Amino acid sequence: MNFLANYIMRGRIQAMIVASTLALLSLMMPPVSVVSSATIALVTLRRGGYEGLTILGCSSVAVGLLGFLILGNFQFALLYVLVLWLPAWLISIVLREGRHLSLAVEIAVLIGVIGVFGFYLYVSDPVEMWKAVLTQMIPADAPVVDIQRTIDTLAHYMPGIIAAGSVFGLLFGLFLGRWWQSNLYNPGGFRLEFLSLDAKPRLCIASLAIVATAFISTGTIAEIAWNISILLFVLYTVIGTAILHSVFLTKKLARYMVAMLYITLFLIPHAMLLVVLIGLSDPWLNLRKKKSNQHTPDGV
Repeated sequence: MNFLANYIMRGRIQAMIVASTLALLSLMMPPVSVVSSATIALVTLRRGGYEGLTILGCSSVAVGLLGFLILGNFQFALLYVLVLWLPAWLISIVLREGRHLSLAVEIAVLIGVIGVFGFYLYVSDPVEMWKAVLTQMIPADAPVVDIQRTIDTLAHYMPGIIAAGSVFGLLFGLFLGRWWQSNLYNPGGFRLEFLSLDAKPRLCIASLAIVATAFISTGTIAEIAWNISILLFVLYTVIGTAILHSVFLTKKLARYMVAMLYITLFLIPHAMLLVVLIGLSDPWLNLRKKKSNQHTPDGV
């Protein structure tokens, strides 16, 4: 995908064409939105916040106009700005100025947490709202009793699930933008940054306190705590994956073990729980430091 990164960095027009075109294309293929966000991230990381904001603003206008001409509405352009491009621009500035990928990941999760709190402040009865939304999605021939039971459960956790999905997409966009920047201007830089991802002990303790609050409290407090816990799952999945990737690099069959790690996470989502536990406990286990004296194979 380096050809696309090279095209984006040729100038403002090229960057706006890629961002706005992919935004429209993502209506048919949602994963493409990650590449659209990565465009904003790449420009911001390389040329600064002002240039990134310029591309963001002009692309938003272009998407709005194209949406109105092709689809008859421009509202989704505003959704793109608020949910995808603005957060991507913000955490790209954090990464550019702070130069710590861990901090950018934590800020992305914090944006998700703020979104969860904002949702509960804005909507008077979130559970009933989500029940109504999910009920409309039930197929006419579905077993209503079983589905309704699932809806009643999911409705309590939908804010966290939606926020977690958004944060995952945001991080993938940031990672892709940083990888592009690394390939063009600092080969191997992103790899080192990703493999050094970690969480501070105080953050891990605070995370455990939130999970404990979810278990021991009731009502709205427990519900908010559970939804924030879902977002923390995203944080420690990313960190745990980086830790395991780094540890597996010290093994003789590093290339195959690293590949199997990502294949396993893709095919067996339940394996993420172990990855989360590793990410959460790393400040005390120090798995990477224990392997730091071992040779790291090249080319992985």
